[in-house]
Amino acid sequence: MRIRIVDAFTDRPFAGNPAGVLLLDAFAFPDDDRLQNIAMEVNHAETAFAHRLPEGGEADWALRWFTPVTEVAMCGHATLATAHVLHTTGAHKGPVRFATRSGVLIATPGEDGAVTLDFPTAPLTAADVPEGVAEALGARPLTAFDTGPDIGDLLVEVDDERTVHALRPDHKALAGFSERGVIATARAENPALGYDFVSRCFFPNVGIDEDPVTGSAHTALAPYWSQRLGRPVLTGLQASPRSGLVRTEVRGARTLLSGQAVTVIEGDLLV
Repeated sequence: MRIRIVDAFTDRPFAGNPAGVLLLDAFAFPDDDRLQNIAMEVNHAETAFAHRLPEGGEADWALRWFTPVTEVAMCGHATLATAHVLHTTGAHKGPVRFATRSGVLIATPGEDGAVTLDFPTAPLTAADVPEGVAEALGARPLTAFDTGPDIGDLLVEVDDERTVHALRPDHKALAGFSERGVIATARAENPALGYDFVSRCFFPNVGIDEDPVTGSAHTALAPYWSQRLGRPVLTGLQASPRSGLVRTEVRGARTLLSGQAVTVIEGDLLV
C-alpha cells in the first residue's frame, strides 16, 4: 500500500495538522488490529484509511480514522488530507462522498486548491463549568458547552486571545471532563490579521495532548462564534505550535470547513 503524510489546513509544509493517508486496493478494510497498528506506527493525530465503494451507491469511498490509540467517529483534517490525495493523484475527480461513522461526508475541491468539507454541525448544549477545569486548563472559563456525541468535547471560552496562547494545561487532569477532550477558545484581538476567533484543542483521552488543527472541533466552534459575532462565514486560527486556518460557514444542520493541504511524504508500506 502507498502511504502518504499530508499537512492539512495549511498551504505550506511542516505546518497545519499532519495526517497519514492510505488508499487501499481492496474493497474492504483489513482487520481493526492491523489498522490500529499502522496508525500507531504513523504516530500522527490521525491516520485515514479509505477504499473504493461500488458505483451507484450513496458514497464513493469508505473512510475510517485512527489515532495512535483508538478509532474516532469524526476527523476533519484527515478527511481533508484524504480528499487532497484523491484529487492530486487523479484517483477521484470532483466532489467525493465518504461513507463514515458520522454519515456521508462530502469533500469538494476548489479552483484555488482548497478543499471544502461538508460536515454535520455539532449540537451545543450549555453546561456548568465543571469544578476543577480551571486548574487543569490553567485559565478560568467564562462559559462551557457540551458538543454532542460525535465530537465529545467540552468547549470553553476564556478571557481573550492572549489567554489561549498562554495555556499550559495539565493534560492528565483534563481527561476527566469529557469523552475526547477540551476546546479552549476566545475572540480574535485583531480580525484584520485574517481570523475571527482562536482556539486550542487538548484530547488526552484519545492519545493526543494537543491537536495541531482540528476540523471536527470547528463544527462546534463555527456555530458558537457565528451566533456570537452575527455572521455565518468566519475564519478560525488554531493557535497550536504548528498553527493553521480553518474557514467556516454555518448552514443550519451542516457546517462547511475549508482549507489547503500539502503532501510532504510518500512511500510504500512494506508489511
